[in-house]
Amino acid sequence: MSSVLSDLHFHDERAAYAYVEERVWPNGPTCPHCGNADAKRMKLMAGESTRIAVRQCNECRKPFTVKVGTIFEASHVPMRVWLQAIHLICSSKKGISANQLHRILGVTLKTAWFMSHRIREAFKSGPFSPAMGGEGEIVEIDETFIGHKEGTEVRRGYAHKNIVLSLVERGGEVRSFHVDSTRKDDLIPIVRANIAKESRVMTDEAVQYAKLGDDFAGHDAVDHGRGEYGYTDRRDGTKINTNTIEGYYSIFKRGMKGVYQHCAEKHLHRYLAEFDFR
Repeated sequence: MSSVLSDLHFHDERAAYAYVEERVWPNGPTCPHCGNADAKRMKLMAGESTRIAVRQCNECRKPFTVKVGTIFEASHVPMRVWLQAIHLICSSKKGISANQLHRILGVTLKTAWFMSHRIREAFKSGPFSPAMGGEGEIVEIDETFIGHKEGTEVRRGYAHKNIVLSLVERGGEVRSFHVDSTRKDDLIPIVRANIAKESRVMTDEAVQYAKLGDDFAGHDAVDHGRGEYGYTDRRDGTKINTNTIEGYYSIFKRGMKGVYQHCAEKHLHRYLAEFDFR
């Protein structure tokens, strides 16, 4: 069986552009300048001196490619190399460092770092993403601490660490947020804005989650402080635990500490988007 990386779009530039066009323009090319989508009013430019896949819009008379408005825009990196980088990042469970991309792809370290951060930006959920969960669905909620807040002194405990809030739908997506504190005022608005009210939510014993049952279809908690890590609801047999989100944090922290090793606070949201996407 051949490797996925042997596919033509990873090695041939024209095939790479065609692969991206099929996904960005499923209904045919659209001019990013004027919005023209009439294929008859566009012309695919040809010639040895013309860039690959350049089109001329006959409405606004401006040239464009599928790169305009995407993470590939204003980049001189070949499209096939971008696709290789995306595949490597998406298929690496615990992440892949810029140094490793630099060695595999044959680009400079600076280019590898630039590409990886642009790809992470593409992983982020948009502001109008539909709410997680729904009727009959379970969403687990928890926070963790990682790294070092800029301008703070390292000391015992967690006061100097960055705080991450994550929402994990069982069998579904993950959304993580870099938050200022674990106070109710910083956490609950994010929970309410991202989880459907018909969902059943599960947390640990943290007091800030005590009244979530008023906002959602149900709220169950496990008391880690008393050594409780899961039990079965006698009414319907549902497993009450936060094991899914704990598993997510396990992979996230192994990737951050073992692969990336250091993350500046200003870039943390991009790494969260990468691990959420997986």
